[in-house]
Amino acid sequence: MSKLILAYKNFAAYKNISHIGLGVSALNTSKVLARQGIDSEVWPVVQASDLAARLRQSPATHVVIAAPWIPSTELQGLLASFPATSFAVNCHSNVGFLQADTNGVKLMRDGMEIEMGSSRFHVAANSIKFCRWINAAYSAPCTWLPNLYYLEGAPPSTPSFSGGTLRIGAFGAIRPVKNFMSAAGASLTIARGLKANLELWVSAGRTEGGGDTVLQSVRAMLDGLPGVSLVHSGWQSWPKFRQVAGHMHLLLQPSYTESFNMVTADGVAEGVPSVVSDAIEWAPEHWKAKSDDVLDIARVGRALLNDPRAASDGYAALSAHNRQGTAAWLQFLA
Repeated sequence: MSKLILAYKNFAAYKNISHIGLGVSALNTSKVLARQGIDSEVWPVVQASDLAARLRQSPATHVVIAAPWIPSTELQGLLASFPATSFAVNCHSNVGFLQADTNGVKLMRDGMEIEMGSSRFHVAANSIKFCRWINAAYSAPCTWLPNLYYLEGAPPSTPSFSGGTLRIGAFGAIRPVKNFMSAAGASLTIARGLKANLELWVSAGRTEGGGDTVLQSVRAMLDGLPGVSLVHSGWQSWPKFRQVAGHMHLLLQPSYTESFNMVTADGVAEGVPSVVSDAIEWAPEHWKAKSDDVLDIARVGRALLNDPRAASDGYAALSAHNRQGTAAWLQFLA
């Protein structure tokens, strides 16, 4: 019988760093696979030696490491130390985002060489587009191991916006590839068209790769406008973030590059629709706008605010993704 370990780097062990996304992703995937009878555990680890120590105490048939961060020599050491275990390193970025992770690119290329010499190691990705690129560019295999998102009960319903203060969330680490400036511009456009006061909620406390400039530019766009507020929501536990997401009327995630997008899935679970780009493939088609066209993002946002079926459409799309993705995981574990 298979036993799966989903291991991710425990950034919380480092002072003033809190990256919970990979842990939340692993937890959701584990819970969905449990419905299929798969025995899995989620392990936060700091380094390869922590993973090895836990495997000695609790052996597993499969280990999937979230994101390329373990040095290649240490991966080879794990393969040698645990001959009954298959390992995979799962890239959680599409190709475009890897411009910010030079070491990750190198480790994925090293992984292709390791896979050539071992039947128990696999380069993997949670984006099917990334896997197809690996196949085409390097003539190398890539296993698709997508994010799965645990959904409970019936799809929630959220009433259409009917006046008052419009709350729009553009959450996530502030990075240029997240396209926050366009999200802010679209939010302002939507609010002005509805003649509503606007609260634009953004995540605070984590800016990366030019994110400080992005946030300063958003402030320059919005500061001093009557009825417009920029609300900073600090990084917090996942259940508390879900409550914040559920407090929104609309979410905007018009990213230039994505491999899944947890915020959009959180919105689905809370009954809140999102305007997304075509980078977020699993989302309903009518949720998608042109990422570099602010007025198109606003147009889709207005439509979703007045669509009583928007929440259930998102739930159906994410459920379909889960079914397809679960089949891919079961094939890997087989």
